[in-house]
Amino acid sequence: MRKAIALPLRIAGILRAPAPERLLIAPQDIRTGDPTIAAEIGAGYFAFGGQIVNAHGLSPFRLEPGSTAWALQLNGFGWLRHLRAAEDPRLKAQARVLADEFLKVSTRPGVGPAWEPDVAARRMIAWLSQSPIILEGSDRAFYARFMEALGTTRSYLERCFTEGLGGEARLLAAIALAEFGLCAPVSTGFQRKTTNLLASEIAAQILADGGHVSRDPQCIINLLLDLLPLRQAYAARGIPVPAPVLNAIDRMMPMLRLFRHGDGTLALFNGMSLTAPELVATILAYDDARAQPLTNAPYSGYQRLDAGPAVLIADSGTIPPPAFASRAHAGCLSFEFSHGLQRIVVNCGDPEISRANMREFARATAAHSTLVIDDTSSSKFAIHTGFGNWLGDQILSGPSHVTAQRLHGDGFTTLRLSHNGYDSRFGFIHARELSLANDGELLEGRDALEDSGRRVPDGLPYVLRFHLHPSIEASLAGEDTAAVLDLPDGDRWLFQADAAITLEPSILFAASGGPRPTTQIVIASNSAGQTVIHWALRRRPTRPTRAKTGPAREADPKSGSDDPAAQS
Repeated sequence: MRKAIALPLRIAGILRAPAPERLLIAPQDIRTGDPTIAAEIGAGYFAFGGQIVNAHGLSPFRLEPGSTAWALQLNGFGWLRHLRAAEDPRLKAQARVLADEFLKVSTRPGVGPAWEPDVAARRMIAWLSQSPIILEGSDRAFYARFMEALGTTRSYLERCFTEGLGGEARLLAAIALAEFGLCAPVSTGFQRKTTNLLASEIAAQILADGGHVSRDPQCIINLLLDLLPLRQAYAARGIPVPAPVLNAIDRMMPMLRLFRHGDGTLALFNGMSLTAPELVATILAYDDARAQPLTNAPYSGYQRLDAGPAVLIADSGTIPPPAFASRAHAGCLSFEFSHGLQRIVVNCGDPEISRANMREFARATAAHSTLVIDDTSSSKFAIHTGFGNWLGDQILSGPSHVTAQRLHGDGFTTLRLSHNGYDSRFGFIHARELSLANDGELLEGRDALEDSGRRVPDGLPYVLRFHLHPSIEASLAGEDTAAVLDLPDGDRWLFQADAAITLEPSILFAASGGPRPTTQIVIASNSAGQTVIHWALRRRPTRPTRAKTGPAREADPKSGSDDPAAQS
């Protein structure tokens, strides 16, 4: 399909398209606008990428960028939605002023953050959706410059395709061009070409179960935020919505629900960072079918167990293709577990874009609730091999064979999982069983190192890690083979294992306001001894709700009880 589209786009890249004379519609931006941010922009403060820059009355586009992340977000113009949300007309007018400042600095495509293909595509989408406030009250000269800039961006994105644009930016650019074809009075031929291009990229990047080829839950959020307004734009023009767009949305909604915990946040896998629950709720409000969460996503490599108020989500996938692996983590067979509104076992998640220096640690297997052999990640990153300067954040190798089987019976639903990420280096297969009781109050686990038949080094140390949410208070019990977990809602859970456990510091990178310290349950062993570890996480009777001054401890009337929770 891509070859069939390449020639028309190559010709379009040579023969620069004329600027549109006007815009016919403005697609809706369903992202939430914040009037407070609009007021900050009006006062000259630009907070992007975790950094605040005071422009001191100057154009922000002429300032030395505080960071690459700051420059990318500034030039992407996604912040225009905040100005549109403002009630003060003077703040709305800032949209035109700042767009004009950009046009004075970046009239033509060049080198720099403003003309990264994904940034240019994001800017076009933002300009089209926010065109009412950009063009309101404008004179003829600005109107013409703005239209010229849209035409220039169209030609630039078409040229990017002819030059081999790849990865996630390719789909974003296809969405931008398709949206331009609906908003501007273009030929039916252009609309047809961009629709075919969009269909081709959807087929290449959206998997059969609705996941994105990158395996990053955040990509699903971002794409739905763009595809839903695009669907509305087709309807507004009276043009049938292309079937691939409708089918992709219908597949992605249940996949988004697969990642969702009871508190509305998404599980932290493969680049996922802090969730805005209200943003996810906005997206799901467009789900006409009100689809149930997907439980088995074999193409994306995820599994979900639901039992009562309990939710378990597990990573059962291989590494993504190289072009989409720059954000992927080495978290194969890791899981997250929540009960009601309380997240209990988590992964550490991806740090904010402004804390890129922490990403290396966040992507390691040790930052996930799974097994780690010899303090080595199950995937090999380019940055650790000396090829980081050439290959960037890519994953060079990792689990290539992952199995996932679902079983039902005896009051439990069981996941049997395995991966070969450690086979070539250590000769072991990690096999994991996760069994959730039908009432959601007992989770049993079995982790094993299975000899793959290769030469196995003697006495390899390995560690099982269970990262806890920062809201949980943990304490050892039962001669250090158990831990009591006190939740802020008054629930108490007991973690037990057939091996000694310790409580060690951990960190949740994906947290509001920056990384937060937390605790992890650690079980350390050696392949020369115990190669199978059984563990369980069980809900205990409800205790009094935690007081603000400290954790409330219930007095157990039983004397000499063998329940570790009673001994704590």
